[in-house]
Amino acid sequence: MEKKVYSTSGKELRTITLDDKVFGLPVNDDVIYYAITNELANRRVGTACTKTRAEVHGSNNKPYKQKGTGNARRGDKKSPITVGGGTIFGPKPRDFSYSIPKKEKRLAMKSILSSHAQGDRLTVVEDFTVESGKTKDLVSILKNFAKDERTVLILKDDDAKIKQAGRNIPNLSFLAYNRLEAHTLFYGRKVIILESAVKNLSDFYAEDKEAK
Repeated sequence: MEKKVYSTSGKELRTITLDDKVFGLPVNDDVIYYAITNELANRRVGTACTKTRAEVHGSNNKPYKQKGTGNARRGDKKSPITVGGGTIFGPKPRDFSYSIPKKEKRLAMKSILSSHAQGDRLTVVEDFTVESGKTKDLVSILKNFAKDERTVLILKDDDAKIKQAGRNIPNLSFLAYNRLEAHTLFYGRKVIILESAVKNLSDFYAEDKEAK
């Protein structure tokens, strides 16, 4: 697959060949769903907690005698049927995280990249950085490729200057080529990838590496 490479000013510079094993695969919706669901589950903190009747503070005495009052027989004030009593089968702290096969996760990333490339939502831009670290300098570059839409910028490495410049830009996310996130990447309406990151992605997701 051929893609045009743009300068930071939005001008066409040259073309680049995208690896079909990464950017030209059939889109597998099922595996994308599993990868996104896995990421969202792993983000859950699982700290919700309720008290059972054994944990609620209160007296163990019966509120009134068993017989003769005309009321239903009942236990102490900690009973779940009373206001302020314990909770039946309420949530307790738990770990929602789980793992999926590595090959499945890699296939999900390649499917999402292929979907964006085939749908013309992926733009390749020459390598750049923001030496000043200022937001306005990065905005002047991004406005040539995205218009107030959810944008994902795939970097060739962990560029602290670019991240510093973009941390105040709404709807902008940064991903390193070797630490992609299915949820962030899938819901990006515009994916901007640096030219060097294209080769890095091809090498990182190569079939021979998966076989090792």
